[in-house]
Amino acid sequence: MFGIKFIKFQPSEYVLKYKNGKIIKEGAGISFFYYAPTTSIVMVPVASSDCPFMFEEVTSDFQTISIQGQLTYRIVDRKKVAELLNFTLAMKNANKIYVSDDPQKLSVRISNLVRVMAKKHIESYKLSEAIRSSESLANSIFEDMRQNEEIRQLGIEIMGLSVLAVLPSKDTLRALEAETREKILKKSDDAVYERRNASIEQERGVKENEYNTEIAIENKRRQVRETQLDAEQAEMKKQNELKNEQLDAEITLEEKRKNLIALVTENTKSEADAKAYELKVMMDALADVDTEVVRALAAIGMDSQVLIANAFQNLAGNAEKIGHLNITPDLLREMISE
Repeated sequence: MFGIKFIKFQPSEYVLKYKNGKIIKEGAGISFFYYAPTTSIVMVPVASSDCPFMFEEVTSDFQTISIQGQLTYRIVDRKKVAELLNFTLAMKNANKIYVSDDPQKLSVRISNLVRVMAKKHIESYKLSEAIRSSESLANSIFEDMRQNEEIRQLGIEIMGLSVLAVLPSKDTLRALEAETREKILKKSDDAVYERRNASIEQERGVKENEYNTEIAIENKRRQVRETQLDAEQAEMKKQNELKNEQLDAEITLEEKRKNLIALVTENTKSEADAKAYELKVMMDALADVDTEVVRALAAIGMDSQVLIANAFQNLAGNAEKIGHLNITPDLLREMISE
């Protein structure tokens, strides 16, 4: 009514109330009545703001890359910003709108500064280095932005900066993917070859172990056979010694038998000589004795059958002197039976 209005601001909004070119009231989150025809209201946001950016640059090896990221800032010197940029409000249907596009230009100006800082660093990188430099690039740009004089003059504080992606062009990306794919495939092939070589080496080691085991077994068998032969040789030696001892014992026994036989023979010979001498002496003694007397003496103690046999012999010897002799079977039977 009559140009007098009421306005209220949030705590994140810093307000400068001008009248006749002078600040008559200022603060964050304030409210007041004002006379529209003679009052200007400047609202500067005090909350942090995000400024996304995305642009293309060329590396030192003339490759185009795309850089995408975000910068966070806040206005710390509100009066200085209000002097350099137009943050004046205009009320339309109870809505707060800026009378110029300077507030939007602030984000554009900051993103342009980011691009200038990024260009300085990207020009010293090769493509392969730039793709992997997102963290170091963000740190470098952040430090440059904090020390930038234009940022200080605007009364802005840089709170943070992050580089989300550093990407080459699609054709370059496909080429890099192909190169990387080939390297990966080569590594895979190398891994297969190494695995095969390792398998061959392991198999060779197993074969060598098998051969070494067989050699060791054969050596053990040879040692066992040699031990057996040595044992058999020792046993045969013992047997030969036993046989030699036995032969020696038999030889000794045979020699003793030989000596015994010789002694027996000598004794028998001596006994026979003694008997012959005795018989000779007896025969010499009987040489002058009559034959009949000798026979009579010999018949003494003879068996009856022997005497009968001698009697028949005498009869046979004197058969021409006997005229007639009758010997019946009964007589012979009785003589034999007796």
